[in-house]
Amino acid sequence: MADPTTTRRRLLELGGTAILAALAGCNTAAPRTGTDTPASAMSSETPGTETATETPTETATSPYTRVYRQVSDSVVLVRTDTGQGSGFVARPSYVVTNAHVVDDAATAEIRFSGGRWSRGEIVGTDPHSDLAVIALPGSAPDAEALSFAEEPAVVGQEVVAIGNPFDLDGSVTAGIVSGTDRWIPAPTGSRIPDAIQTDAAVNPGNSGGPLVSLDGRVVAVISSGGGENIAFGISAALARRVVPALVEDGRFEHPYIGVTLLGLTPDLARANGMATPRGVLVTAVDEDGPAAGVVRGGTEIRVVDGRRVRVGGDVILAIDGERMQTTEDLGSYLALQTRPGDTVELTLLRDGTELTVEVELGARPA
Repeated sequence: MADPTTTRRRLLELGGTAILAALAGCNTAAPRTGTDTPASAMSSETPGTETATETPTETATSPYTRVYRQVSDSVVLVRTDTGQGSGFVARPSYVVTNAHVVDDAATAEIRFSGGRWSRGEIVGTDPHSDLAVIALPGSAPDAEALSFAEEPAVVGQEVVAIGNPFDLDGSVTAGIVSGTDRWIPAPTGSRIPDAIQTDAAVNPGNSGGPLVSLDGRVVAVISSGGGENIAFGISAALARRVVPALVEDGRFEHPYIGVTLLGLTPDLARANGMATPRGVLVTAVDEDGPAAGVVRGGTEIRVVDGRRVRVGGDVILAIDGERMQTTEDLGSYLALQTRPGDTVELTLLRDGTELTVEVELGARPA
């Protein structure tokens, strides 16, 4: 991965030419000197030139200016010995960021707006959701805590991403919510349900920063950028469950059912004796998991849609009466509606017959 100092110099030489988005927040650790230009050194004016200013009318009519001014003082840069990203104050004296930003570090340096620094203690990480919480000392600068959105994000909703891409302090990009209920990779190799997709530009250094609605509420915690117009974040709904547990206990237990699932295509449905696709196919069951002996996995391997698939297992049609159309539906329901120890009712299709079984959920293994 390119040295951040060189990358930023190249970025400035290109005059802001768009750079292909990659995994956000995976900057290598920046040198301690020579990389952060003080704000005062960048605000001087060239003699004999006039500085463009916004008129009050322009400022008043710009929703992006308003939300930036409302939120930016609460957005921080997070730096450890192994890398850096962004974060934001989500509770008084606590910063939220990504687990992959802090990795295994015990402490992190936090840079607030205006170049003020503080050192925080990492009090909780959850690689399964890619979230982490950093406790700030009493001497840290005051910053207003941002609120997580209570209402689900909707496709087409305007949002802005605020963070520190390429160590460019307090950068803002705008876009819309491009999709909801996505599954994205977690640092553990599993997948994070209920993720938010956006076309707002996200680059290395944005990870852990907020994706906010125009009223200043956090819609998602930015996690990654996968293409020129595709980026993802952990939903506010999932963060609202995980963050309090990280503050109080340093960890979060995710519900675990212990099955491997596959969405049904028409060909795969026919291979399982179904006239039309409905529900999600169980291809395997963890023999030590909660569903062992209750739910049945695939019994034979066939080539379907050009790949080898284990077929013949149960099809999960519903959980607690809620119909499951996709694997994303099932993952989001478990993540947002259940906890380890809960008993869920599964409606299954087995050998053409519907039946109902109960499974007591466990905690996802590390």
